Amino acid sequence: MTKLDTSQNLPVEAQGKSPDRAYRPWQARILVATWLAYAGLYLCRKPFFVVKAQMGEAFGLSSVRLGQLGTAFFASYAVGQFSSAYFGRKLGPKLLLLGGIAISLACNFIFGFSNGFWILLPFMAVNGIAQGTGWPGCIGSLAFWFRRQQRGSVLGVWSTCYTIGSLVATALAAYLLGRAGWRSSYFGGAFALLAIWGIVLLLHPNRPENVGLPPIEEEEAASNPENPPKQTAERSETGESVQGLGWTRDVVISVVIMGVIYFAIKFLRYALWSWAPFFLQENFRLSGSEAGYLSTVFEFCGFFGVIASGVASDKLFHGRRAFLSFAMLAVMTLAFVLMATLGATSLFFFTFSMGLAGFMLFGPDSLLSGVGAIDVGSKRGALAAAGIINGMGSIGPIFQEELIGWMYKASGGRIFPILVMLLCMAVAGTFVTFFLWLRARKGKANL
Repeated sequence: MTKLDTSQNLPVEAQGKSPDRAYRPWQARILVATWLAYAGLYLCRKPFFVVKAQMGEAFGLSSVRLGQLGTAFFASYAVGQFSSAYFGRKLGPKLLLLGGIAISLACNFIFGFSNGFWILLPFMAVNGIAQGTGWPGCIGSLAFWFRRQQRGSVLGVWSTCYTIGSLVATALAAYLLGRAGWRSSYFGGAFALLAIWGIVLLLHPNRPENVGLPPIEEEEAASNPENPPKQTAERSETGESVQGLGWTRDVVISVVIMGVIYFAIKFLRYALWSWAPFFLQENFRLSGSEAGYLSTVFEFCGFFGVIASGVASDKLFHGRRAFLSFAMLAVMTLAFVLMATLGATSLFFFTFSMGLAGFMLFGPDSLLSGVGAIDVGSKRGALAAAGIINGMGSIGPIFQEELIGWMYKASGGRIFPILVMLLCMAVAGTFVTFFLWLRARKGKANL
């Protein structure tokens, strides 16, 4: 008689494995799948912003018209972020990611064949919705696979997906632009993302329960060890106050404040992300490919800022991420001072300040929208928190796209007024982050 192996039906501890060891291969898979998914989305997000000047020339579009195309994308992107908070809970993170990736790469094939503004406009909006599913889907996936004390370091490394993804997508689009024209930038990005779609389909696990593992228990940790967050104490008394998410009033307020901060962060991030190649071509007289390559300084420095902030928030600040975010944004503001005073006329100082701003901006960006969303929203509400925070943040790029396009035309092609406006936004974002830190010190924000 053959002896049946029933060990797979036993709890992890009964099989002689530590729980953490049993999770590790699946954690590696979820990290690779979600990292590739979000990095890959940039291959079909960034081409328009790299070839913007060339498309303007080909179709006779002014900076205002180009700004309207960007607005269509960013407005729909915000819709995609907000709707992901709902649809992600219905579909699950894997279906949400795969559907968004498929629609986005299809839109980019259409862009490559487009011949005018009115063809680009509706599909730019569809692409925005599809792209908006990426971040909530990834954060919702990761929330179920890592403990709180792991999240800062793990998501600090994982969050390099959007710096490396943007950098590689920018470089690829610039390379194809220089070799074969602007249409090839769209086609190349779409084919590359199609390959990533297949990898995500094969690798992405869902929750631990779907692969025979028990769910990871949520740990509550205070932002101030001497003053634990009030929402933790209140949860047992007030129950699940927001649609089954277990959110109290303090949690809701914290999520909204983080959304306001993220509005400022994404306003600034996408202002440079969207317009830096354009400015480098039009104001500093670089070629299209040169401008595309040089603009990657922003993401390149941001890569190191993301890792440094994630590790520091765990190892030095012990999960207290609000103060670190405030300190980095304060230094970022100084970078925008340098950019507005010297960078408006000097290519060296424009590039240097862009790199410094990238390092200091991308750290708080990842802390607030990624690990911070999980910490504040809890494991159960992580996808919803990420969708709300990112949805509010994604309204920022809508305003910057229209405002910068109009200001550039109205000023006769001068960038100094635009840089001053960016400095004011940096000051505002830093101030609100200071307020969030004060709430965390009082125990009203689990951050």
